[in-house]
Amino acid sequence: MNRKRYRNTPVLLCLVVFAAAVVLLLRGMQDAQRTADTQGLLIAQTAVQRAAVACYATEGRYPQDYDYLRRYYGVQVDEEKYIVHYEIFAENIMPDITVTERMANA
Repeated sequence: MNRKRYRNTPVLLCLVVFAAAVVLLLRGMQDAQRTADTQGLLIAQTAVQRAAVACYATEGRYPQDYDYLRRYYGVQVDEEKYIVHYEIFAENIMPDITVTERMANA
């Protein structure tokens, strides 16, 4: 009678191990996606800042707006994914540059 009771134990153990492996895989994928999103944001912000500094070094002034950097310095930010906030106070003071992620449409 006890043999019948434990006959399905290896199958159940395999299912539990498989389910745990799937959960760990999914968590790892989520962590990797979060890391990629964070890195993408950092890369976009760094690209805009470097272009602004390059403009200052070349022209002796910071550009008035982000569009100038796109047109003349080749900055390419995925504008469907990110929003670039570019605020300038004066031509000789580094502008406030912030790149944020767009919220997904619900």
